[in-house]
Amino acid sequence: MSTGVIIKRDLNAGSFRFLDIFQGFESLEIVRSIFGDRTEKVLADLRVDVQARSGYLRVDDETGDIVVSGEYLKTGEGRHLHLDVVHELVHVRQFMEGKELFDRRYSYVDRPTEIEAYQTCVKEGRRLGMGDEEVVEYLRVEWVTEDEFGRLLSNVGVARRPDSTLKKKQHV
Repeated sequence: MSTGVIIKRDLNAGSFRFLDIFQGFESLEIVRSIFGDRTEKVLADLRVDVQARSGYLRVDDETGDIVVSGEYLKTGEGRHLHLDVVHELVHVRQFMEGKELFDRRYSYVDRPTEIEAYQTCVKEGRRLGMGDEEVVEYLRVEWVTEDEFGRLLSNVGVARRPDSTLKKKQHV
């Protein structure tokens, strides 16, 4: 299934306009549900900082810009990268609303901002045709324990088979 987006993946470190890297996201129903009628303006003004470091994507909690690992941009699995962008766009909206993105009162998997972002990704993953196993694989990250991972799945309404042995995302 076509995702309806184009991601420029071979970029050197630097600062870019969101729409120069992530093309077509402004037309996705899920992104329009995040920002409503402000979608075009928000994405036109949004900056992306490509860094020569390991990791994935995150929102800078001081500027609201998206920060992305250049290596992950180049080598990350396409649908995972697509979903990670959606995830971070939820955080951009939360930042704009003044929400605390990294509220330490909650563990990562119980943090309301993360639950909302992951629920949005699950919805978009389903639209892309991903089944439970693929969604579980996408949600698995190396910085949470198995017990925490089970809570995350429960928090976002995704079931996994007890014998699921899907691999964790590789930290690049």
